[in-house]
Amino acid sequence: MSVLARIAAVLTLLAGGVGAARAETLIAAMSSHQILITSNYTGSQLTVFGVVERDGRTVARGDPYDIVVTARGPQRMLLVREKERLGPIWINRTQRRFPDSSLFLTVASNRPLSEIISPETARRERVGLENAQRSRDAALNLDVTTARFQDGLIRILAEKGLYKARERGVTFLSSTVFSAPIDVPATAPTGSYEIEIVLYAGGVPLARQTTNFEVVKSGMEQNLATAAHDLPLVYGLVTVLMALLLGWLSSVVFRRD
Repeated sequence: MSVLARIAAVLTLLAGGVGAARAETLIAAMSSHQILITSNYTGSQLTVFGVVERDGRTVARGDPYDIVVTARGPQRMLLVREKERLGPIWINRTQRRFPDSSLFLTVASNRPLSEIISPETARRERVGLENAQRSRDAALNLDVTTARFQDGLIRILAEKGLYKARERGVTFLSSTVFSAPIDVPATAPTGSYEIEIVLYAGGVPLARQTTNFEVVKSGMEQNLATAAHDLPLVYGLVTVLMALLLGWLSSVVFRRD
């Protein structure tokens, strides 16, 4: 056998080995792809179901499977200001802008992220509340000031129930079947949401799958929002007339003779 033939044979074997080592496939589904906001809406919950499919030729792995589910909502430019005390009053002194940041972010895993992947991998793969907003071309380490503002952003949105980390938010129903509930609070904005499911083993990503859902208004709320957007002048005039009418009715009802 010639040298070139031997090299080709070795490369073929290596390619086959790599293919067998990464033969897992993720299949995911959701309990619903739409959340309707009505007048009595107080929040909702969706559930992500998934299964890990393995090639019959795949050798059993020594490490168990891990799942990380990241749900992120509509993106906006967020501005964080830091207040400083100047004498008896507080004023805004410094600020940071975070373009294309998610207003809603939930990261769920079957165990703590620190046990699944290393901090460097988490930053590189943008996994976790503190890493999910990074751009792919950003440096792995933020400067001290930006990191402080980012911590403040996460804290503020977490207090509103929009940011949440759930270290035991994914449950394996069997060795390959899992589920993950996602709580969507009443404060979640309308728009499209993306869900990314990543399969890990031994700290190495093996497969990923994405799906989505949307939060929309329905009924009277949707009609009012549509009118305000499509007919702003008419909507404003009607609002003023209603305010004047209610004011007049109040003066009549509570008038003292």
